[in-house]
Amino acid sequence: QVQLVESGGGLVQAGGSLMLSCVASGIDFNSSNMGWYRQAPGKQREMVARIRSSGTTTYTVSVKGRFTISRDNAKNTVYLQMNSLKPEDTAVYYCTANIMYSEYWGQGTQVTVSS
Repeated sequence: QVQLVESGGGLVQAGGSLMLSCVASGIDFNSSNMGWYRQAPGKQREMVARIRSSGTTTYTVSVKGRFTISRDNAKNTVYLQMNSLKPEDTAVYYCTANIMYSEYWGQGTQVTVSS
């Protein structure tokens, strides 16, 4: 069935960088709209970045200029390059795939930014 597997999270100091990866299986990846969401303790899950099947990208204001979402259709993988990380970026990051009316979620990967 559908599976989204995230990797690349970890501990990093403020100002550092991380790249998250999400490998998808069981879906028509080329036709899917992909995204990254995050959830910090005690807070609601929020959209971080989206990339449509066409390649069009969308970012939440707080990460514009620092994060870049991309996809490699040949590898069924979506990436989130995170630069200039801030403590407020600390959260569990989730990969999503939108296909028709269905939405699929990965298991999440922890990103912790220390100051």
